[in-house]
Amino acid sequence: MPGSPETDASAGSSTGPLAGITVVALEQAVSAPVCTRTLGDFGARVIKVENPDGGDSARHYDDVVNGLAAHFVWLNRGKESVTLDLRDPAGMEVLHRLLARADVLVSNLAPGATAKLGIAPDDLAARHPGLIAVEIDGYGPGGPLSHKRAYDLLVQAESGACSITGQPGAPAKAGPPMADVCTGLYAALSIMALLRDRERTGRSSHTAVAVSLFDTMTELMGYALNYTRHSGVDQQPLGMSSPAVAPYGSYATADGQTVVLGTTNDREWQRLARGLLNRPDLADDERFRTNPGRVEHRALLDAAISAWCAAHDLAHVQSSADAAGIGNSRYNTPSDVIAHPHLAARDRWRDVETPNGPIPALLPPPVIAGYRPPMGAVPALGQHTDTVLGELGIGSDEIASLRGEARS
Repeated sequence: MPGSPETDASAGSSTGPLAGITVVALEQAVSAPVCTRTLGDFGARVIKVENPDGGDSARHYDDVVNGLAAHFVWLNRGKESVTLDLRDPAGMEVLHRLLARADVLVSNLAPGATAKLGIAPDDLAARHPGLIAVEIDGYGPGGPLSHKRAYDLLVQAESGACSITGQPGAPAKAGPPMADVCTGLYAALSIMALLRDRERTGRSSHTAVAVSLFDTMTELMGYALNYTRHSGVDQQPLGMSSPAVAPYGSYATADGQTVVLGTTNDREWQRLARGLLNRPDLADDERFRTNPGRVEHRALLDAAISAWCAAHDLAHVQSSADAAGIGNSRYNTPSDVIAHPHLAARDRWRDVETPNGPIPALLPPPVIAGYRPPMGAVPALGQHTDTVLGELGIGSDEIASLRGEARS
């Protein structure tokens, strides 16, 4: 259980909607860390229990952020890192002492790992009644895939998401880790609901939560699954477009930029054809009167819009689209977004401390009047071990013994 003594104040927030809530996390990679960081953003105290041998695997994905990993600094600000060897009965006993004081346990270990450790939901219900235990896994129990490890790409493929992303014959994974992130957010939402139920009833009538990446991604596939179930057609991916509506897509402009234009109903189509393209002939064409017809003849509409956009620069296209009441955006790269004037104008960046110095980080999406998200530091491995164990009444000699250190 190595780890240097704590060097800063507790990472937990004393304010916020979840102030006073303590979350213990047995987590790695993305899905569970998204969940617990979200809870921390709302003021919960998050104690991240890590393996002494390297900790969270995401710590080592790369070293591009001042020597730290980009995934890790994104998902672990404001947490307290405690190193415990859970294969050691002494380490496991310390974990139980932490859980006795906690409100929530979040885990996303390998399939069957919590059962092997004796901390599956049934075990916890007996020893820690009232503790909300959340298990995030790949496929959920009771099915032929339940035993399999699951990563974001694997689940995007298994759920069909890759088949509706990319281009025909060239399926793709969505760039952001959608399965991981959305599963983590569903887990956080479940925890908040159960905390509210506990507050309302004075007891914890529901304490075990299981959220799987596969169930989350099949939920996100709702439109595609409904369409195919009732039409018998597997829709083909359309890159930066949508099979559901037309016209809707990306178009090159005269100054080498890319604009994205979209319509979602018949009224918007009329405005685009008449007010933006100045093409009443298209607006009056019976083939394009309703969305199903426009979808069927998508190529004709895309050709007309592409020709118009190619004759104008991006600024003109966007200002004209705004004037016509047509939704539009600019295709941006990550470099463009980092320098995005909308983020700067709304003061969305904050400095967050890390073991290797401050880094910029975006504020969490919810803006709550009168509440400032804590934006706490990214912890070094084991940084808070001495302080957190000291709160349990564990003395320095016992901590040294847990670490396997010899102290005189």
